[in-house]
Amino acid sequence: MRNLSHLMLTLFLTILFFHTVSAASIINGEYASFAPGPNDDLKVTCSVDDYYERLTDYANGYSLLVPQRMTVDASLSPVVTVLTSNTLRIEIFHDNFSGTATTVNDYMAYSKKFLANTRDHTLLAEETYRLNGFTVHLLSWARHKLRHVPNDKNYYASIELAKDTNEVYTVMIKSTQPIENAAEIADSFRLTERRGTPRFNLPVSQGHTPFNSETRAFYDKFFSPASPLRFGIFEPGAPQTFEKLDLLESQLTYTFPVLVRYQSFDENLPVMGLQAAYERGRTVELTLQTAYNFTDNSSAIYDILDGKYDEYFNRYATQLKAFGHPVLFRLNNEMNGDWCWYSAHYYSKDAELYKAMWRYIRTIFDQNDVDNVIWVWNPHDLSFPDFKWNHYLMYYPGDEYVDVIGLTGYNTGNYFLGEKWRDFSSIYPSIYREYDQHFAKPFMITEFGSNSVGGDKPAWIRQMFDQIGPLNKIKIAVWWNGIDYDQQGQPGRIYLLDETEETLAAFRQGLTKFTRR
Repeated sequence: MRNLSHLMLTLFLTILFFHTVSAASIINGEYASFAPGPNDDLKVTCSVDDYYERLTDYANGYSLLVPQRMTVDASLSPVVTVLTSNTLRIEIFHDNFSGTATTVNDYMAYSKKFLANTRDHTLLAEETYRLNGFTVHLLSWARHKLRHVPNDKNYYASIELAKDTNEVYTVMIKSTQPIENAAEIADSFRLTERRGTPRFNLPVSQGHTPFNSETRAFYDKFFSPASPLRFGIFEPGAPQTFEKLDLLESQLTYTFPVLVRYQSFDENLPVMGLQAAYERGRTVELTLQTAYNFTDNSSAIYDILDGKYDEYFNRYATQLKAFGHPVLFRLNNEMNGDWCWYSAHYYSKDAELYKAMWRYIRTIFDQNDVDNVIWVWNPHDLSFPDFKWNHYLMYYPGDEYVDVIGLTGYNTGNYFLGEKWRDFSSIYPSIYREYDQHFAKPFMITEFGSNSVGGDKPAWIRQMFDQIGPLNKIKIAVWWNGIDYDQQGQPGRIYLLDETEETLAAFRQGLTKFTRR
């Protein structure tokens, strides 16, 4: 029966493709004029009337009405199906929380928390009702238009259609004009029999930023396919002071070529720190997190894209250009974690604005002829919340804006509620394989570490050194040599590599397996 069903579908689609000018098929991410195979990722649009057409996403098992003449983007089909026009963007997600502690009610409640920011968001309507076998949560809101977002789509409608307590479909509509037809689109939503498999169809390129000669030499030395793995470190005092780092390096008989330096909007470019690192033969992984310390930053992305920080970023770019030496520039890392003010959790669950922010800052750097910056894009290995609209790929600004892919996954141990001990083998091989499917860029572990609470930390370090070598696209691995404290000021995550003589010895021995060049 299944073969007969597929044969009938193929016959129908063949007739549709060759005899109906108002229909289109998207097979494995590409518009096509041939019949699909049984495992292909198939989506079909077919005209219904002068305004609507019906999108049927066979691979994800649904169909609905959408406005005519929108372009279908299936490049992230396992995460989202996107339709775009000049004035409209529709994103369709499917989340299934079976086997997790999350319910659809949790999803609906958490996904609207950004509305607590009433300065930037105006709630227009909210209702929950039963329709066609679904529990429908329909939410609409608006925000002001942003200066640095071309054709800004500042009106939103979110249609959440709960199949049961575990499974929900979400239709996110973003428009340049008020949205009048959200209820009509919700009413048109139907489940269909699944056929084929959702596939990633991301176009992949190696292209990167134009560099000055010194930065090009650094990039070739550290990130070419033949480059050996090197280790870097975050030591809280460095590069402002090398007192602690000098002692640590003497204990390890290793010189870390890359040092991490964090900063927020509370300071300008840390020129003195960059210069101190350069004078000691080190390169800084400069991590700019666009927020102020100890304050509410839920408007930060909006303020950046509205021009509030134009002067800041132009000055920042000018100072970077004047410094002239290579900088690994990590902008707004771990964006798929809700502990970051620049997570879409805070701004309309709209990761497109993160990408707009990244491209806007990159444009300012380009306008200032900054040619000594290597752009590092760095999600967390786990998304919090683990919803499709917060999937790490939703935040990727594009190959032309990124030079190096950053990986971050910690063994947090089990001090804090909900956290567990994770071996290196349960973190990095899997995300390495996944990222390798999506990106042609070189990789670096921008920060990582193991807690000592909950397991054998020296054994964890030894396993890391045994297993990291075959992950040969990883060219730099940066240990985060610090402590996370709980609310009472007690150490909860102790990542110090020199915590004990045993951890120090394990790290020292592991380093002997890798070149010190």
